[in-house]
Amino acid sequence: MQFLLYLSRFIIPFLVLYIIGYGLLTKVAVYDSFVRGAEDGLKTVVKLVPTMIGLMVGTGVLRASGFLEAAADVLGRIIPAGIFPASLMPLAVLRMFSSSAATGLLLDIYKAYGTDSFTGMTASLMMCCTETIFYTMSVYFMTAGIKKTRYTLCGALLATFAGIAASVVLAAALPAIS
Repeated sequence: MQFLLYLSRFIIPFLVLYIIGYGLLTKVAVYDSFVRGAEDGLKTVVKLVPTMIGLMVGTGVLRASGFLEAAADVLGRIIPAGIFPASLMPLAVLRMFSSSAATGLLLDIYKAYGTDSFTGMTASLMMCCTETIFYTMSVYFMTAGIKKTRYTLCGALLATFAGIAASVVLAAALPAIS
């Protein structure tokens, strides 16, 4: 353990010195390369801002409109609570769009049900087993200039539903494990 602490203390300074040393040995203008890279990074950020604003506004509208709660009520009538708690429906939908909004919902779930409840455990596992599909696709595909996504969305949705199912199964099995 002490070795890892020692290593973690010196790894960043070592990497910085290594990059500068390598640049000096190969006669590369390190600072100029850094400035060009930072400039390219800022151009990428400027291109991503409209997408980020659109996703944040869409997430806010979804949450404030009451749509997620209405969908949870409908789901609660269809699926028994022991299989999938209806209170997790807003989290499942919002997680596909925004991780920070889903984290806010997760904290609300913790306050309402507790962290050790079936609902709290399932919500925690859902956050680990799913991804922000639409955010990731919009950011990466826009940056790379990809117009045709082919089967990406279908595969990502399938993986998300599998993650949600795995979360429910694991949360149900957790009391038996401990």
